[in-house]
Amino acid sequence: MTPTTNKGIIDKPSNHSVEQTVEKLKNILQSKGVTLFALVDHSGEAEKVGMKMSPTQLLIFGSPKVGTPLMLAAPSTAIDLPLKILIWEDLQGRVWVSYNSPEYLKERHGLPQELLQNIAVVETLAAESGE
Repeated sequence: MTPTTNKGIIDKPSNHSVEQTVEKLKNILQSKGVTLFALVDHSGEAEKVGMKMSPTQLLIFGSPKVGTPLMLAAPSTAIDLPLKILIWEDLQGRVWVSYNSPEYLKERHGLPQELLQNIAVVETLAAESGE
């Protein structure tokens, strides 16, 4: 599998392993007071049922103070919140940090421009976790 070209998903390379990138992102979230609601270890769960997949983990995080105004402005936004970052390894061993483009989410849900900043933080978090 290689990075997607699907509309709305941004893939950034990471300079670390999946596990290191996940730990780095968890630490960044904690330092910024952002709640980590869930960590889904897709590859770990696959292994439990006897299937093999490259390391793949999904972090689901956010803040009700930031997310609630988005959902009030456009209730459908709740399907894409809390924010998510997928950290995964491709078949060549490269690690990627993937997330929904804030601009895509704005267009998808018809969010007002002034609320874009509430979800744009995902770009900074993804970049910092892969550095």
